[in-house]
Amino acid sequence: MIASCYTEFLMTAITQARPEDIRAALAMGEVLLVDVREPNEYACERIPGALLYPLSTFEPAALPAEGRKLVVHCAAGGRSMTAAQQLIAAGHTSVINLDGGIAAWIAAGLPLIRIGPAGQSVEQGRI
Repeated sequence: MIASCYTEFLMTAITQARPEDIRAALAMGEVLLVDVREPNEYACERIPGALLYPLSTFEPAALPAEGRKLVVHCAAGGRSMTAAQQLIAAGHTSVINLDGGIAAWIAAGLPLIRIGPAGQSVEQGRI
């Protein structure tokens, strides 16, 4: 029984991943990136390709359970870990949390969409 519980735990794990690893997986179409920050945060800056599902209105059932792996992120990793736990509780078997959130993504110099002072979209970072 211990082995089966351990196997079940492994199948429903939340994994932490570095920004560089997530970027590579995004480029290969292996993951669906979900931003759980609030709309005003997302409007100011976001990772290209990230979908907005704010934690304040988060519905795990709204996200596909099959297909690409789910990666969740927020500003620093706390809210996204909460969302990851909700996804696991809702039956998703593998969820990845972006370690350090968008702050770590920015620190790594990865591509970012920011809204400039005149309201224009400005993509930053190395491509």
